[in-house]
Amino acid sequence: MNVQNNVKTMRQDIAKRAADELGEGEVINLGVGIPTLIPEYLGDKHVFLHSENGLLGTGPAPEAGQINPDLINASKQPVTELPGSAIFDSALSFAMIRGGHVDTAVIGALQVDQTGELANWAVPGKDILGVGGAMDLVAGVQKVILTMTHTSKSGEAKIVESLTYPSSGYRKADVLITEKAVFTFKNNQMYLVEVADGVTVEDIEETTAASFVVAL
Repeated sequence: MNVQNNVKTMRQDIAKRAADELGEGEVINLGVGIPTLIPEYLGDKHVFLHSENGLLGTGPAPEAGQINPDLINASKQPVTELPGSAIFDSALSFAMIRGGHVDTAVIGALQVDQTGELANWAVPGKDILGVGGAMDLVAGVQKVILTMTHTSKSGEAKIVESLTYPSSGYRKADVLITEKAVFTFKNNQMYLVEVADGVTVEDIEETTAASFVVAL
């Protein structure tokens, strides 16, 4: 298997594990990147997927030849709409987020620190495209789940003691899922609660630049 396929498989594994965290009947916002893969792994679970550009009831990606250019998610990817879905403008979509009507947000991250504070919208020294809905989601939803690869493409730790990238807000994440492990956060402390098959706690320690409690 080549490196590109390895990365693809890692992203799929993370999305599949994140789907297990979603509760029946929840309204869920899926962020850019790995979270957009989650609809493929929901199975029979009944949830309401919310896209901040104005769609509640997002379905999986359309079949080839069935793409409707007017139906896209916040990542500008083609999607389908499920029976009973609703379409509205961005202002109403953000009112739902800010009003606490979205249960869970699954967000990609560039960094997360050992207290659960996350950075996901800017890399120092690189062009900034905008924060998007990240700050509103972090502040407004009931639960924040982070999905990201455990290290950067160059092998640098993305789970750190303190953020070196701009924060997405003071609200902390609840769950972090990587291809190697699952962490939870409580009272500014990070807990290792699950490791992937073939991964050891020692491997997690070597690739994590933050303190955590082993709670397997």
